[in-house]
Amino acid sequence: MPLSLLLSLLPAMFGMMVLGPRDEVRTLVVEQEVIMRIPVRPAPAIEWEEHKGPKCIPAKSIRGAMLSGREHVDFVLYDRTRLRARLSEDCPALDFYNGFYLTPDDGQVCIKRDTIHSRMGSSCRIERFRRLEPKIAR
Repeated sequence: MPLSLLLSLLPAMFGMMVLGPRDEVRTLVVEQEVIMRIPVRPAPAIEWEEHKGPKCIPAKSIRGAMLSGREHVDFVLYDRTRLRARLSEDCPALDFYNGFYLTPDDGQVCIKRDTIHSRMGSSCRIERFRRLEPKIAR
């Protein structure tokens, strides 16, 4: 396989595809309340190692999201960092398959404070962020 082909496939292998015009994070301000619509893509078939994550992330750094399990959603940031948002236990992440909304008060999305709202009407609080790194086979 030519090296140029391999290099062009690397972003797709890690689920970092270029977003189309319809699949982008959109921000709407309604009476001084910021509402962000986050598109959700299918998760790539990669195993991830979880590490301690931040308590808050800048809302403007969110590029997209992926469903990755029953109780969590993975955020993809503009710097290609991945963060796993663990949701409250009684909250099925499958409600967010068609995208979701965030309403960050201060431009930050924080654990134990902010909630994500599905397009179907349910909402879940973010309990924890975990930083993800690809698991390397040994």
